[in-house]
Amino acid sequence: MNISQLFSLQGRTALVTGGSRGIGRMIAEGYLRAGARVYISARKAEACDATAQELSAIGPCVSLPADVSTLDGIRKLVADYQQLESSLDILVNNAGAAWGAPYDEFPESGWDKVADLNMKTPFFLTQALTPLLKKAATDHLAKVIHIASIDGITVNPWETYSYAASKAGLIHLTKRMALHLAPERIVVSAIAPGPFASEMNKSARDHADEVAERVPLGRIGELEDMAGAAIFLASRAGDYVVGSTLVVDGGTAWGR
Repeated sequence: MNISQLFSLQGRTALVTGGSRGIGRMIAEGYLRAGARVYISARKAEACDATAQELSAIGPCVSLPADVSTLDGIRKLVADYQQLESSLDILVNNAGAAWGAPYDEFPESGWDKVADLNMKTPFFLTQALTPLLKKAATDHLAKVIHIASIDGITVNPWETYSYAASKAGLIHLTKRMALHLAPERIVVSAIAPGPFASEMNKSARDHADEVAERVPLGRIGELEDMAGAAIFLASRAGDYVVGSTLVVDGGTAWGR
């Protein structure tokens, strides 16, 4: 057993949606440092381009802006990627949205936006990229990693109905997709993050000390925490983790 190879992504290709900031950027940086060629996608082209340029100081990182909340956007992203690569080793379905509103006022628009991006998009993007994932699964397994949330496992105090439901659905979808794709040498798993500083989790970003008081480990998540989990699942080390969701939250979910 070669430990340095166990966690290596040398020579692999990775596509990370929502890769311009937050958790997606953390994963992209981790993959670059593990040796992968990384493609990041985000809806805002300027932010996506800027992040790719910054991360290129570590390794090859390419910006592929796209709105993956629609099937047309998914097709565009797949087509753009195919202009550059003929196969895909690792897909990280990280792009997501949240919406909070009182129960009596929660709008259909807030439900549909969140449910579509958080649960429908991972399915249809993976579906569209499955031929490229199959092509990569030669001497190693291809990987699909969904980014869920601890809010899909336990109940938080906030009225984020569609977010919690979509993340719980994504965790179950991970199991269903894993059963179908494992015989194709494509392993599907998920990560359920807790408090990490991001645009979606502004409390952890702007009030880290206050949020840390609710975390059993006593701090919010850091780059190495997310990168390490994502590298584990994407590398040979995580080959036998099929359909499971790895909780990366410092114990937050169990302390609620």
